[in-house]
Amino acid sequence: MVQESSLMPAPSTATEDPEPTHRFRLLHAFEPRPTLSESEIHSGLRFLTFEGTASMGFGSITGSGFLAAFALILGANNLQIGILAALPFATMPLQVVTVSFIEHVGHRKLISTSLWLCAQAIWIPIALIPVLLSVPSAGAVSLLLAFIAARSLFVAMQNAAWNSWLRDLVPQNVLGSFFAQRLMYANIAAMIFGLGAAVFVDFWKGRTAGADQAYGYTFAILTGVLFLGLASPVFRSFIPEPLQQPPERGQQSLIAGLVEPFKDREFRPLIRFLFMWNLALNLATPFFAVYMLQRLHLSLTAVMAFTVLSTAFNAMFLRVWGPLADRVGNKPVLSVSASLYLLVILGWTFTTMPERYFLTIPLLFMLQILSGIASAGVSFTTGTLGMKIAPRGKATSYIAATSVAANLGAAIGPLLGGRFADFFAVRSLALNIQWTDPHGVISLPALNLSGFDFLFSLTFVIGIFTLNNLATLRETGEASREVVLDALLAPMRRVTQPMSTVPGLGFLTQFPYAYARRVPGVDVALGVTAYQIAEAARVAVASAGHGRRTTDRIVDSIDEILQNVRRAGGQADVTAPIARHTARGIMHAPVNAAGDVARLSRRAMIGVARAFRVQPRANREALLRSSAYGIVQGAIEAKRDPVEAAVAAVAAAMQISGQYRLTRQSARRFAAAGAIQAAEDLASEEEAEAVRRALVEFDASSIAEEGSFADDREDLAAPNGSNRTEDPS
Repeated sequence: MVQESSLMPAPSTATEDPEPTHRFRLLHAFEPRPTLSESEIHSGLRFLTFEGTASMGFGSITGSGFLAAFALILGANNLQIGILAALPFATMPLQVVTVSFIEHVGHRKLISTSLWLCAQAIWIPIALIPVLLSVPSAGAVSLLLAFIAARSLFVAMQNAAWNSWLRDLVPQNVLGSFFAQRLMYANIAAMIFGLGAAVFVDFWKGRTAGADQAYGYTFAILTGVLFLGLASPVFRSFIPEPLQQPPERGQQSLIAGLVEPFKDREFRPLIRFLFMWNLALNLATPFFAVYMLQRLHLSLTAVMAFTVLSTAFNAMFLRVWGPLADRVGNKPVLSVSASLYLLVILGWTFTTMPERYFLTIPLLFMLQILSGIASAGVSFTTGTLGMKIAPRGKATSYIAATSVAANLGAAIGPLLGGRFADFFAVRSLALNIQWTDPHGVISLPALNLSGFDFLFSLTFVIGIFTLNNLATLRETGEASREVVLDALLAPMRRVTQPMSTVPGLGFLTQFPYAYARRVPGVDVALGVTAYQIAEAARVAVASAGHGRRTTDRIVDSIDEILQNVRRAGGQADVTAPIARHTARGIMHAPVNAAGDVARLSRRAMIGVARAFRVQPRANREALLRSSAYGIVQGAIEAKRDPVEAAVAAVAAAMQISGQYRLTRQSARRFAAAGAIQAAEDLASEEEAEAVRRALVEFDASSIAEEGSFADDREDLAAPNGSNRTEDPS
C-alpha cells in the first residue's frame, strides 16, 4: 500500500503551500554528500576561488591599517588599538574546543556558512557607529571593541568546520597549485579594493570637516560588506560538502592530544619559537599604520599603497621561498627570513631623525619591499615546518598546539605593545655627534628614539633572543644558513657578472662581501661561504672516481679555497672551518654501493690531512675534530648512515695519525669527539646513541690488521710529510 500510494497523485497537493518544499530544498543544499562527481568538485573549486577573492577583497577594506585609522577617528588610544589587534587572535584557540562538536554533529557547511554570515554582517553596525554615536568618544570606541569581539568569536567557531570541509573537498594532487592560484586572485582583489577604499576616504576627508570625516569610513565599509563581505558566504553556499568521515574508535581526543606536543623535547622549541615570535612581532606591527598616520603624517592612501607594495612582493617571493625550502629545508629559510624581518622592524626607527626627513619615504619604500619578502618566508615556513617535524599520525594535535601557541603570543603582543606605546609616548633617548670649531657648532643626530621607536627596538631585541630557539630545533635534511644566502645571491651575481669588466663596477660581482671580507675574523663567513667550500669538494670527488686521483682533487680544492681566502686579505685561522665543510661536501658526492659511504669518509679524512699536513699542535687537534664533524654532518644531510661514516672517519684518523704527528690513541680521541659532537648536534637521539655506542665498541687495531686501508696506502705517503708517529707529549 505504501508503494502504491507513493505512485498515486495526492488530491490535495494542488492546494498545499509550496513553502515546505522550498524549505526542504534549501536545507538539502546544505546536506553533506556521500560522493561527489568530477563536475561537482570542479564547480566547488570555482566557487571556492570566488569566495576567497570576495573575502580577501573585503578583508583589505577592513584590514589592520584601515581599521586602525577608523579606530583613531573614533577616538581610540594606543592601548585600545592593541586590544583591537589582539581580539581576533585571543579568540582563535576556541576553534580547538569546537572540533569535537563538529565531529559529533557534522554539517560543516551549515555551521561554517551560517557563522561566517553572522561574522560578515556585524560589519554593518560597525560601519554605522558614526551615525549612532558622536565621534570621537569613548562610547564609540567601546562599541567598536564589542562588535569586533563578537565577530572574532564567530570567526573562531566557524574556522574548524571550514578547514575540515576544505581538507576533504580539494583533491590532494592539486592542493598546492589550487591554493596558490586562489591566493593570487585574492591578493589582486585585496590590492585593488583596499587601495580604492583608501582613496575614497581621503577624497571624503578633503571635502568635509570634524565628525563628518568619519562618514567616509561608513560609506566605504557599507559598500564593501554589501558587495563583497556578504557575497563570501553566498559563494560558500554553492560549494558542495563531502560527507565527513567519523573519527576512529579509541582515537585520542584533540584536547588530550594537545598536551603531548608540549612534552615532546624535539617539538617544544618550535612551540616556544612560535609563541615568542608572534608576541615580539605583534608588539610593533599593529602600530605601523598608526605610526605612519600620526608620526609621519601620511594619508590613508599612502599607507594602503605601502601595504599593497608589501603584499605584491609577498606574493612574488612565495614562489622563491617555496622551492628553496624544498631544497635546503624550512628551518634555514625561516632563520634567514626571520632575521631579515627583524632588521626591517629595526629600520623603522630610522624613518625619523627625530622627525620626518628627506630619506623617510625612500626608506619606507625599501622597508615595505623587504617586509613583503621576509613575511612570505616566515608565514610559509612556520606552517610547513610544523607539518614536517610532527610525528606521523599525530599531525592534527601537533599542528593545533602550534596554532594555540602562535595565537596566544599574537594576542599578548598587541596588549603589551599598546601599554608600552603609552609609556614611551612621553619619553625619548637622543645621542648627538657635535663638532665645534671657531666658526660655530655643528650637531648631527646619531640616534633619536621616542614613542614607537622604543617599541620597534624592543621587538628587535626580543626577536634576536627568540631566534635562539631555532638552534635547538632539528629538521631532517636541513642545510646551513650559508646555503640559503648563497642561493639568494646567486641570481644577483649572474646579473652583475657582465659588469665586472666595467671600471668602478667590479665590486658588484662580490657585493655584499667586497668590503666586509677585509675585516679580520670573518673570512669564512664573508670571503668564502661554507656552501661554496662544500660544493667545491662535492664536485671534486664526484668527478674524480676512486684512488689517488680522488685525494688529489680534494687537496687541489682545498688549496684553491685557501688561495681565495688569502686574496681576500684574510688574517684569521680558517683551517678548521674549511676542513669541516670540505669533509661535509664530500659526503654529498654520489655513491654507487653501500661500501662507498665508508670509502668517502676515508677519502675526506685523508685529503684534509694531506692538505693541512704542516700545522701547529693545536691546529692538528682542531682539524681532526672538524674533519670528523663534517663527515658525520654531511652523512646526515645526505641521508646516509652516520654510524658507518663515524666509524670509518675514526679508523682513518688512526691510520693517518702520522700525518698529524700524533699517536694513534690521540688521533682516535680527537676524531671520535668531533663525530660524536656532530651526531649530538644534528642527528636524532637514537642515531646519536648509536654513534656513541659504535665508537666505544670500535677496535681500530683489528680493522688495521684486516687490511681495510690497503687501497689507501699510496695516499699516506704525502710529499714533504712524515709517517713517523711522534708522542705529542
